[in-house]
Amino acid sequence: MRLTAKQWIQVTVSLFVAIWIFWYLYKDIKMDSLRNALQQASIFYILLSVAVSLLGYWLRAWRWRLLIKTSSENPPTTLKTFWGLMGGYLANLLVPRAGEVARCGYLKKTDNLQMGNLLGTVILERTVDLVFMMMVIALAFVAESGTFLNLIGELVSLEALKSTFLGALPMVIGAVVVTILIIYGLLKKYRDSSIIQKGQHFVRDILTGLKSVRKVDNQVGFWGSSVLIWIIYFLMMYLVAIAIPSTANLTATSVLMVMVMGSIGMIAPVQGGIGTFHALVAFILMTYGLTEEEGKIFAVIVHSSQVLTVMAVGLVSMGVLVKLTNSKQPQTAP
Repeated sequence: MRLTAKQWIQVTVSLFVAIWIFWYLYKDIKMDSLRNALQQASIFYILLSVAVSLLGYWLRAWRWRLLIKTSSENPPTTLKTFWGLMGGYLANLLVPRAGEVARCGYLKKTDNLQMGNLLGTVILERTVDLVFMMMVIALAFVAESGTFLNLIGELVSLEALKSTFLGALPMVIGAVVVTILIIYGLLKKYRDSSIIQKGQHFVRDILTGLKSVRKVDNQVGFWGSSVLIWIIYFLMMYLVAIAIPSTANLTATSVLMVMVMGSIGMIAPVQGGIGTFHALVAFILMTYGLTEEEGKIFAVIVHSSQVLTVMAVGLVSMGVLVKLTNSKQPQTAP
């Protein structure tokens, strides 16, 4: 994927921010402390966490294939979608949010599928994930309401937030209306332009992908896998908590709160959630009585285990892509 000069600047800035946050968090943590924590941790549970996370990635690939199948007569195998998914996660470690496009490009190369349709399915998948994330946050709020309210009270002034929102609401509504009118006018004036027609065709492809969830022939499998993916994410976090002595006594609901904070950290526009994931996870663990050092060490172990997994499997997926694309090229006669 080629990047423009502007995109290179954005990538460089986001990487710098991620590295700076990570450095700021861990500049006072001695390597001996991390080494001792790893020596005391149960490698069995950490490896089991990695195995469980791979099952979650496979379920994501299987669910994605269900969506692709609605708009393709010859959908790729689950194995191919798995390789594409892991290649996308690898791309996210290099360029924030590039993975969604990268995994679609992977399947376009291997199976010659429509890029617009694939992006539509990815957008739908991300929308479903967002809905489930909101449900998980709601569940965490119910399970740990006291901790949640104290946390919000420390981070945000609710009265100030309310007054700011109400004051800015008319301006926001006006800006949205003006933007819609400008876009409508431009589309009407240049509707015969080849660029507009290509854009409309691309949007139609995306809408086809968005509607594909109603056409999924295995609704139980789609929604069931969506639930299981988040259960697996929780189990992955919980197994690492069990593996480390300082977090071994955390309750299931406490780990749920840690998972929620980690999920929010991963949304930040930095490579692989580096820094933001660690900051939020360490912060919430301190509210449960862990020291700052213990919280940061837990965060780095959880995050590093997943990053190393994505790097290893993602690099394998790149090798598979090279092999598949080379096998499709016609052989020239000697």
